[in-house]
Amino acid sequence: MPAGKTSYVCLPCRASYKKAYDSDPRRPDHVCPRCAGALIHVGSAFATPRRRDTAAWRTLSVLLHAGIRFHKSCCGGPGYRPRSLREVKERMAYAEATGEPFARALLRGEVP
Repeated sequence: MPAGKTSYVCLPCRASYKKAYDSDPRRPDHVCPRCAGALIHVGSAFATPRRRDTAAWRTLSVLLHAGIRFHKSCCGGPGYRPRSLREVKERMAYAEATGEPFARALLRGEVP
């Protein structure tokens, strides 16, 4: 039975690829076919923004560098993820004010 496919992203190229997931640590990382850079595993519940949408790609870059991925969790999908830079900035300010870890603050649906 073939392995399920999951999404990988190349941030410099602003491109997304569906590839088979392989957790074998001896296998080399997936490589971007455009720039030969390493692809980042983002998960199977990922929706790719349009290539021209620079704000969405910047938001995605912040999420990925914070360690947040888009994996399915049962029937509800990956849960809340910020979609705009304004939402990211609100959650960054909240994390600084309260001392909450940045990655956890990014996953909050609403900022109190």
